Amino acid sequence: MFIRRHWWAIVYSLFLAAFTVYLAMDTFVISRAYTVVTETESGRESTAAADTEQSNETGSDTEAVLSETFYRDENIEITITEYREYDTSIFVADIVLSSPEYLQTAFAKNAYGRNVTEKTSEIAESAGAILAINGDYYGAQEDGYVLRNGVLYRSTAAAGQEDLVIYDDGSFAVINETDITAEELLANGAQQILSFGSALIEDGTVVVSENDEVGKAKTSNPRTAVGLIDDLHYVFVVSDGRTDESAGLSLAQLAEFMKELGVVTAYNLDGGGSSTMYFNGQIINNPTTNGRSIKERSVSDIVYIGY
Repeated sequence: MFIRRHWWAIVYSLFLAAFTVYLAMDTFVISRAYTVVTETESGRESTAAADTEQSNETGSDTEAVLSETFYRDENIEITITEYREYDTSIFVADIVLSSPEYLQTAFAKNAYGRNVTEKTSEIAESAGAILAINGDYYGAQEDGYVLRNGVLYRSTAAAGQEDLVIYDDGSFAVINETDITAEELLANGAQQILSFGSALIEDGTVVVSENDEVGKAKTSNPRTAVGLIDDLHYVFVVSDGRTDESAGLSLAQLAEFMKELGVVTAYNLDGGGSSTMYFNGQIINNPTTNGRSIKERSVSDIVYIGY
């Protein structure tokens, strides 16, 4: 009797619950690939790069010199150094390039979309990367500029969003999406726009304090950042965190550390469980989401060095 009297309310409640579950799944789980990146758009070679430990088929005309912490050919030189600061292990890749074309980005599964993810190492291997770090996890947001390898995928501005722009000459600039359109940046020679933040260093000056945190977390975490030291001289920085061995860094600590490296422009990328550094086929740091297990988190994109 009760069910017959209130059947409409029961049906409506079931419909509302199902719709709520669908919205949550659509936002966080269901994968939607909007654009498959072509070889021309991605800047990738038509065949995957072979394992550099076995041979040098990276695009260089000279044999690469490499070890667990070093890589050098005629166009790319990378040195990996581990530091111990703030009770945290910090991994720094010092990079010198002959041309900005070797600083690239790549999408998970070679596709721009929503909830399209792979591990940093998987994206790096697919791209033939020598060195890679996780990117800005654009796929977790519905707005914010997405410009990769000279192709504009999303031009919807996020109010107050601070981005890193990498131009075709390899230079860095920090912009606010409120102040300039993605189309204008592309016309001005932008090749990459990374939309996470915040900026850490501008013109050699630290621009964050201990009160500045992504999401106002105000806590130490694993971190990923990219910095410019001089023309075609970069650093990728990844810190561990959330474990007994490594406390993690605040944004201010990360900025101060990078300033000591001589960085003049530095930008914070997605961190926490996403923070991963890949070099020559190996994961260099100890990525973790909860501190209890060391494993990579799947992400939507990477920043990498390669051919």
